[in-house]
Amino acid sequence: AYKAHVPVIVIDTNVQDDKYVACTIVSDNYLAGVQCAQHLVEHSAGGSIALLKHSEAKSGVDRIQGFCDTIARYPQFRIAAEAECKGQLELAMPAMERILEQHPEVDIVMALNDPAALGAIAALQHAGRLDTVHVYGVDGVPETKEMIAEHRMTATAGQSPRTIGRIAVQRAYEILAGEQPEKLVELPTKLLTQENIQLTNIEGWD
Repeated sequence: AYKAHVPVIVIDTNVQDDKYVACTIVSDNYLAGVQCAQHLVEHSAGGSIALLKHSEAKSGVDRIQGFCDTIARYPQFRIAAEAECKGQLELAMPAMERILEQHPEVDIVMALNDPAALGAIAALQHAGRLDTVHVYGVDGVPETKEMIAEHRMTATAGQSPRTIGRIAVQRAYEILAGEQPEKLVELPTKLLTQENIQLTNIEGWD
């Protein structure tokens, strides 16, 4: 498409080399991790953390980095275990099971996305540990909103796919009109917690 001079607009995650795209529209993934860490610090005196990661996806890397950079300022928290799960529930669940076997002291989970968080929740529930572990994710999918409302998950940094889609269309019209839109648009995420979850559309995306 680049060689044919066809404009490409990317949404949700970055490409490796943005020279090939006209515009990239994503959530502020680093902020998402920061928001989860800030909530944890405000609601816990300390603990042992397990990270569920996807190191091949920039969005996943940025989320975990934002969380780790923030939590590093608080010595009462420590990273006890890390595992790759590609952001997939079916990989996150056995990864979490292994972590619990090797690090039974873990009482906090930071997952790069909500599917990974759901996998962790399934493993924790099977182990009878769900009531004693804080679980954080990123996305704001309806399933995790329900988990938060039911007090089975701590929080998720919610994205707004509708806003991302609207901005993508706006940028497309700008390009067609001969304008040059900004190369990168990063939208803030909103932390969804047990305190504010009832104010959102639990059954759908924001």
